[in-house]
Amino acid sequence: MEFHENAPIFLQIADRLADEILAGVYTADNRIPGVREYSCTLGVNPNTTVKAFEVLGRRNILYVKRGMGYFVSADAIKIIREERLNTFFSTELPTIFRRMALLGISLADLDEPWHRFTNGHTPQG
Repeated sequence: MEFHENAPIFLQIADRLADEILAGVYTADNRIPGVREYSCTLGVNPNTTVKAFEVLGRRNILYVKRGMGYFVSADAIKIIREERLNTFFSTELPTIFRRMALLGISLADLDEPWHRFTNGHTPQG
C-alpha cells in the first residue's frame, strides 16, 4: 500500500479496511485478518495497525471477541456509507459545485457523462 503524507498512516489503513468491508472482502460478523498478518500485508508496524483497528472499533465498524480477534460489526456497511455520504455532501460536493459554476457546467450537462459512467462501472469501480 502506498501512503500519502496528507493523513496519518493509521487513518489511511482504517480507510482501506473500510473500503474492503464495503467491497465485501470482509463481511458482517466475520473475522478480519489479525494485526500481525494485516501489518505484514501492508508493510507497517503492528502498533500502527492496532491504532487503525481501534479507530474502527470506536466507530462501531469492528468489534473484538476476546482471544479471537477483530470482527466486522453487523452495521459496518451502513455506518461506513453514512460517514462517507456526510463527508461527500459537506466537503467534496461543495468543491465540485464551485468548479462546475466556474466552468459553466449545469446539472443537465452531467446527464450523459453520468449515464456513460454508471453503465460502464461497478459501484466500487
